Amino acid sequence: MDIIERLACEEHSQWCQWARHMLDNMTPENIVLWRRQIDTPYLQLSEEDKEKDRVWARRTISHMIDGSF
Repeated sequence: MDIIERLACEEHSQWCQWARHMLDNMTPENIVLWRRQIDTPYLQLSEEDKEKDRVWARRTISHMIDGSF
């Protein structure tokens, strides 16, 4: 599988996890939170929220290095 396909596969996995979480937790409070997060640039996120994105970045790099897609 070429690098574009491997990255697309990882992105799809990330989207699936997000979509499941969203559908399982859709409350008015979470909708307000998510809208705020959508409008916040990465560099302005809290360290906790940045770390959630870093987890996916590390996962993608790990998969690329070991070819485990």
